[in-house]
Amino acid sequence: MEELARESISMLASASAKPALDAGPRLGSMGAIFIMLKSALGAGLLNFPWAFERAGGVRSAVTVELISLVFLISGLIILGYSSSISGQCTYQAVVKEVCGPAIGQLCEICFVFNLFMISVAFLVIVDDQLEKLCDSLYELVTGLPQSEMPYHFYTDQRFALLLLCIVLILPLSISKEISIQKYISVLGTLAATYLTVAIIIKYHTMPSVLVRNSPLYASGIGSWASMFSVIPTICFGFQCHEASVTIYSSMENQRLSHWVFISVVSMFFCLIIYSLTGVYGYLTFGKDVKADILMSYTGDDILMLIARLLFGISIITIYPIILLLGRSVIQEPLLCWRRRSVGLVTVEYESRSRYLLTVLWIAVTLLIAVFVPDISKVIGVIGGISAFFIFIFPGLCLMFAMQSEPVSCKTRPRPKEVVDLSS
Repeated sequence: MEELARESISMLASASAKPALDAGPRLGSMGAIFIMLKSALGAGLLNFPWAFERAGGVRSAVTVELISLVFLISGLIILGYSSSISGQCTYQAVVKEVCGPAIGQLCEICFVFNLFMISVAFLVIVDDQLEKLCDSLYELVTGLPQSEMPYHFYTDQRFALLLLCIVLILPLSISKEISIQKYISVLGTLAATYLTVAIIIKYHTMPSVLVRNSPLYASGIGSWASMFSVIPTICFGFQCHEASVTIYSSMENQRLSHWVFISVVSMFFCLIIYSLTGVYGYLTFGKDVKADILMSYTGDDILMLIARLLFGISIITIYPIILLLGRSVIQEPLLCWRRRSVGLVTVEYESRSRYLLTVLWIAVTLLIAVFVPDISKVIGVIGGISAFFIFIFPGLCLMFAMQSEPVSCKTRPRPKEVVDLSS
């Protein structure tokens, strides 16, 4: 994710619409698949067992997943094709080039709002894990139940979240370019894989009396409405479309047929991880499963305590990248306005606007996260916005692209001066 983040940051921070992504090392097949997985696997994983319960059972949820997967993969293929014919290297730039400036501006607005709500979801997850960690630490240190813990402002997880934002997230987010170390960037995939394995282990090791008797499927008219109600959660979980254009532009082999292979393999592995998490989490807790699956386990469970720590750390490292991508889209019009009105953009003006936007972004997302009751409400909003990036904008790109030239398994022309550094 670090490589993708650096490329996205340099592209969005640049005033040019066509940054030179082709100047760097190229991505091979495995590298592209791995970055796609890291872009898709994230906070949505915690919500899948709850989504399986909402869908009416395992069979209903898996059916919705498989149907949605067809459209998810189709959207990725269309975006790769649109990028190849437009020569653009970011999602917004592709939509603006293929569909026109009006639709491009709408895409930018949705892009920023989507990143903003993802930031809120990240802080909600961190807040939930901090609450559980505080309770667990109190019980381990004092030996007393959490219900007897006296209330102080410094024992409130919201105070801990505020300190975390000020001490860690703000310093990581304030710089112009952020390069998260490559070993830390693996945490997202590691946390997702560990959580899936831990949920499976807990299902098979918990006493049978504690495992809920959950139905595999539900029937009736109400079940159909429930099935469609989980589509936002599925869209949020599988969403990697905003990053897909950047990944495609960084690949060594940019033939459309090869991009189809990358998209199918990546989504297949995501399907396995999400389905295993949803199935075993739902079968373990049934209708009692919470929107955040980690909150369904007890605080003294060491296996899940490690999962909380891994997820919390991975989100803390990803949040600044999400912030910077959204901030860059907002800051660019401000810099262009300053350039038109004054004639130049000074370093001081760029720094002041960057600092202000960063503080405002963190403050507003923190304020919303503190008063949001659970993550399911945030994911419902994000999933609805994700539909634009998964279905609406790719569909518009296909319509406009078909009017310009026929579809073919083409390769984007590469500059002659590019040196192939891929292994």
